[in-house]
Amino acid sequence: MLGKTMKRFHKQAGVATVEGGFAVQLDGRGIKTPAGRKLEVPSERLALAIAAEWDAQVDEIRPATMPLTQLASTALDRVGPERAAITEQLRAYAGTDLLCYRAESPSDLVQMQTRAWQPLLDWAATHLDATLVTTTALIAVDQPDSAMTALAAKLDSYDVWRLTVAQAACAASGSLVLALALVEGRVDGEACFAASNIDEAHQIALWGDDAEAAERRALLRRDILSAAEMLAFLG
Repeated sequence: MLGKTMKRFHKQAGVATVEGGFAVQLDGRGIKTPAGRKLEVPSERLALAIAAEWDAQVDEIRPATMPLTQLASTALDRVGPERAAITEQLRAYAGTDLLCYRAESPSDLVQMQTRAWQPLLDWAATHLDATLVTTTALIAVDQPDSAMTALAAKLDSYDVWRLTVAQAACAASGSLVLALALVEGRVDGEACFAASNIDEAHQIALWGDDAEAAERRALLRRDILSAAEMLAFLG
């Protein structure tokens, strides 16, 4: 059902208790995901938030304004059925994790990266048993097998919903460490975005901003904050 803009066809969205969770309904009828699965989630708070997105639509249903609905559909249609492939994609991010690739200069950028990123890498080493190597080279470095195994094990421990949060945050931030820090409560959504945006923020301070870059940044921030919001609703 959800995929492209369409005219609003329902009067009211609601939530019903179903076996194993909560179903989002329109005028008493269940919603289907783009792949035809029932839009059912494990948390009543999340179901109510998704229903609120549908009620907020006015004349047209605009999927781009319904991030929680999109994330839930992704969990049901893609992350669940393709879990092994999703986990492998996320694990591969660690090989080129944003936090591991540092600037050599200027000194203020080096300091900004170190202050924001090193505590997160230290946290990953301590709490996830994943000690990652950093570099100032442009060529990718090989990360220790032990670290990659530990990161994969953490991903394997997540249910499909938290794995979806990790996938969304990782894709938007360019960092698996940041995504895991979000899921584990080490950072919130705003801190996750800020850490992922250090290089660009430094460039803006030097040279100013432009509309296209600002729009792209806003979309990435929205994706991260939406993932954090879904995590909060999961409880």
